[in-house]
Amino acid sequence: MAELIDGKAISQAIKDEIREETAKLSEKNIKPCLAVILCGNDPASTVYVANKKKACEYCGFDSVSLELPEETSEEELLNKISELNKDERVNGILVQLPLPSHINEDAVIAAIAPEKDVDGFHAVSVGNLLIGRPGFVSCTPAGVIQLLKRSNVEISGKECVVIGRSNIVGKPMSVLMLRENATVTICHSRTKDLKEVCKRADILIVAIGKPRMIDASYVKDGAVVIDVGIHRLEGKKLCGDVDFESVEKVASKITPVPGGVGPMTIAMLMKNCLEGCLRQNGLLNE
Repeated sequence: MAELIDGKAISQAIKDEIREETAKLSEKNIKPCLAVILCGNDPASTVYVANKKKACEYCGFDSVSLELPEETSEEELLNKISELNKDERVNGILVQLPLPSHINEDAVIAAIAPEKDVDGFHAVSVGNLLIGRPGFVSCTPAGVIQLLKRSNVEISGKECVVIGRSNIVGKPMSVLMLRENATVTICHSRTKDLKEVCKRADILIVAIGKPRMIDASYVKDGAVVIDVGIHRLEGKKLCGDVDFESVEKVASKITPVPGGVGPMTIAMLMKNCLEGCLRQNGLLNE
């Protein structure tokens, strides 16, 4: 039976560390500040934004919240981002996705100043990650690395398979695992013999977007399985991309859904915002 990797406990430990560091900064009259823009009234986005505000409060950050109506034009949104780019008090800017269909997400991401891009989605942030320069890393993949390290999972020299090649999870995840000296295979919808490829993995990271698709037949005995997916089934029950009940019997460690990767995303957002504050105040040794 697999050992559970407790994302709630690990994310709480990270937020506690951030809170301590923020308290030390306040002695120098420095306080991290995160600006969050919500455009429209998507129910899931509203919940995410509320959780981010709560995390800011817990960590001792200031937060600026801009809640814009659905009909906000792209130009108006870009103007708001420009104002926040220039605001010296703001260390991090996050635009909650998805945006209303009339707004170009790529243009919005590109408008955020790279030094305030705490989501790690800007082309400059992605480029820095790829060539190993300091910069912001996309929060979910960064959270997965912390889950593995803080659960004493050896990454160096291990075979890692990442299922999914999105810009937000799959691609940055594979680069981060390479950075930790894993041997990485990326799988996707065109991968042949997916099951056989997955069964080679010492560490299997699943971000495929299909509920319970990966069952025990894809998993090598003793593998570590990280489930990035989250889906709401009938009756409001949540599940991931991994069929937890069958995989739990063969894996050595596994993340649950909920309570695995999910809580880590906000914890790493807080970490990025703190890092932005330190960097902008010349306090980060890199």
